[in-house]
Amino acid sequence: MSTNPQHDLAGADWIKSSYSSQEGGSCVEVARNLVPALGVLPVRDSKDPNGPALAFPVASWASFVEFAKGSDV
Repeated sequence: MSTNPQHDLAGADWIKSSYSSQEGGSCVEVARNLVPALGVLPVRDSKDPNGPALAFPVASWASFVEFAKGSDV
């Protein structure tokens, strides 16, 4: 995971997770369009679009998603 301020997220096309609730609860957004340029997947809380974004290596994010799919969390 990275919080490197050098990651330019100005061109991010944020997409809300299909697992996020529509009631404004647990909302996660990712910017898949920046993966080729940055080599990481930016992730943020959609309720705080001006707040920080975390940048995860793609393989690490994929592992997390697979774990979450199999979890009752």
